[in-house]
Amino acid sequence: MKIKKRYFLQKKKLKKITQELGDYSDLIPEKAKVELLEVDPNPIILVNGQPVIMLIDEKPFPTLKGAMTLDLKSKYVVVDMGAVKFMANGADVMSPGVVDADPNIQEGDTVVIVDETHRKPLAVGISVITGPEMVENDKGKATKTIHYIGDKIWDLQA
Repeated sequence: MKIKKRYFLQKKKLKKITQELGDYSDLIPEKAKVELLEVDPNPIILVNGQPVIMLIDEKPFPTLKGAMTLDLKSKYVVVDMGAVKFMANGADVMSPGVVDADPNIQEGDTVVIVDETHRKPLAVGISVITGPEMVENDKGKATKTIHYIGDKIWDLQA
């Protein structure tokens, strides 16, 4: 990943991003050193040197390193252990592999995908259907993966 620019975020822009993060706003603690890395394909926000937020079409999403610091109580999708190896290769989540999901998930929400045994984040995705539908359906796609363990963002050394 080639870094084009690296600079500190302005307070106004930082406030806007924190508001847009919603459930994930805890990723940016007060008095944190927040920088923006302009890289392809999507800009990354470093908080105290760690890549915890990515911007996709100007919308902030947590990275896996960011999600690992959170106690996920909402916007999560739990997949069975059979899905883990596929998730590590960037596969989308299919409904048959979902064992649990936050019932408040709506179509288009940012979700963190975790494994059922350890509840560790495997990927970040966008829900294609609602949380209850993910659990009930026995075929079809549940989420579109946008970031997963082992991709370029995961391997980023700032």
